[in-house]
Amino acid sequence: MYMFKYILKRLGLLLMTFVIIEIISFILIKSLPLVINVGIGQDREIIEMQFRARHYYDPIPVQFFYYLKLIFTKGDFGICYNLPEYRNQSVIEVFKMKLPPTILINVYSTLFAVPIGIGLGIFAALKKNKWQDQSISTIVMVFISVPSFVYAFLVQYVFCFVLGWFPLIMNAGYNYFSWSMFRSMMPAVISLAFGSIAGYARYTRAELTEVLTNDYMLLARTKGLTKAQATTHHALRNAMVPIFPSIVGEFVAVLSGSLIIESIFSVPGVGGLYLDAINAMDYDAFMFLSGFYILVGLLASIVIDLSYGIIDPRIRMGAK
Repeated sequence: MYMFKYILKRLGLLLMTFVIIEIISFILIKSLPLVINVGIGQDREIIEMQFRARHYYDPIPVQFFYYLKLIFTKGDFGICYNLPEYRNQSVIEVFKMKLPPTILINVYSTLFAVPIGIGLGIFAALKKNKWQDQSISTIVMVFISVPSFVYAFLVQYVFCFVLGWFPLIMNAGYNYFSWSMFRSMMPAVISLAFGSIAGYARYTRAELTEVLTNDYMLLARTKGLTKAQATTHHALRNAMVPIFPSIVGEFVAVLSGSLIIESIFSVPGVGGLYLDAINAMDYDAFMFLSGFYILVGLLASIVIDLSYGIIDPRIRMGAK
């Protein structure tokens, strides 16, 4: 029962936080002047009539009322009116079209980074204060300190230009699970994975090093377990409790950080659409995509908290 109450409480706080942020975003974005980029063969007066029909020229409280009304009555989150390629198309339909590439490159980078990062962290913890540990720690600090877009340019130069293993940019089309499309995604995946690998390695090393020095590890050795058995059965199991939830947080961080990477490698995903909406001052697209990233971050925080209790039943979230 306490877990159910805890989830309801967190969902209530999530909803309240989301609404407050969205209201603030709406007020700020609607305070800017409404810019109309008239395309070739389009009539400005017709566009202005469409805007009046959607109450874009009304006071901000009136705009917000009709904005919510369209969402809850028609599922209408607005139209893309300043993005030439998607002009007059529904924001949510454009979002659905752009979502698969973003999800795929983030999932691929996570699948690539998790085993490598955790493996390096375990190896560094077992070789604590030796040259292997110092080498891995130095490399990890470099990877964490350097922004992901720097890796992107290095990946493009080394793997795409010098070695010629991958194309410079992602292939066009919608056949996302073909080999050629997967190969064209790899530069973006590798660029995103560098920072995640470093984060997992540092976190795993810190947690496992602390666990290995606990008293119960000495007790396990005195009972006759070898170092490998004690590490596998006791140390790793306890160290993974805080590590696995961090994977969710890292995935969200990568999802947010893929905005620039998508632009560099011409990934036709949500990140590129978000930046285009900002540059074109397309407010409806900006509002919807901002809400998407905000909601993903808030939901991730709940999933991280609940995962502690799932991984280790001794942890009772919400209990006094």
